Amino acid sequence: MSTTTPVKTAGGAPPAAADSPGPRLPAGRGRARLRHAALPLGSLLLFLLLWQLLAASGTWSETLVPRPATVWDAFVAVSTTHDGVRGYNGTTLVEHLGISLRRIALGAGIGIVAGVVLGLVMGTVGWVRSLFEPWITFLRTLPPLAYFSLLIIWLGIDEEPKVTLLAVAAFPPVAVSTTAAVVAVSKSLIEAARALGASRWDVVRDVVVPSALPETLTGVRLAVGVAYSSLVAAELVNGLPGIGGMVKDAANYNNTPVVVVGIIAIGVSGLIIDGLLLRLERAVVPWRGRA
Repeated sequence: MSTTTPVKTAGGAPPAAADSPGPRLPAGRGRARLRHAALPLGSLLLFLLLWQLLAASGTWSETLVPRPATVWDAFVAVSTTHDGVRGYNGTTLVEHLGISLRRIALGAGIGIVAGVVLGLVMGTVGWVRSLFEPWITFLRTLPPLAYFSLLIIWLGIDEEPKVTLLAVAAFPPVAVSTTAAVVAVSKSLIEAARALGASRWDVVRDVVVPSALPETLTGVRLAVGVAYSSLVAAELVNGLPGIGGMVKDAANYNNTPVVVVGIIAIGVSGLIIDGLLLRLERAVVPWRGRA
């Protein structure tokens, strides 16, 4: 029976394991992350290039399609004090956006809370679902402008109709998604909880709500998006200061660069808020999408 003697170095010690490969990150993962970051940036650069070419072609006038540099100058003008004029209509872009975000937070927050509560009730009580589901569907199909004039007649031209419009716009997506998620909760889980002596409230708190939470958070993201899409409509009347009111007022004077600046501000802030909501969803329901 032969044995193998380890080779020793001159100092008598076995060779170091320096040549053994250490743990490395997969090359494919690094390339995927790079591609994930490069694709949006590349698409943005391509969009700016096409925009510049279209504006420089002379197909449309500068009033209709301003150059990117003109929009940038408008952005600087509405963000600072320029030639003695502070921002747009005496309010900077950040202040316009902040006022609109406060309106969205209040209006969408009311609509989301009401939608979650009614969705839980509709999902657990059949006759309540039969009673309210047609009305929610009816409300969901209405465009905001269809009832905004009525809200102005009822509530005036101050903050109340704006906040109410955003709340009504945000309410149906959350109510529908929460109801569907509650109805889809596994019956075996509910029966198992009841067999263990859980009360109706215990079942709702410990079984129904955690099971419905992923779809409910998706409904919240949709509700915020709908509220954002209704922002300009909500600020049609007495919307200044406010980013939607700024866009509407600039459009009245054919100030296309400021209109584009407002649209970009709404879109970018919407992307940021949606990203934050997505991170919240991943933190609250980390099991979603996993077996």
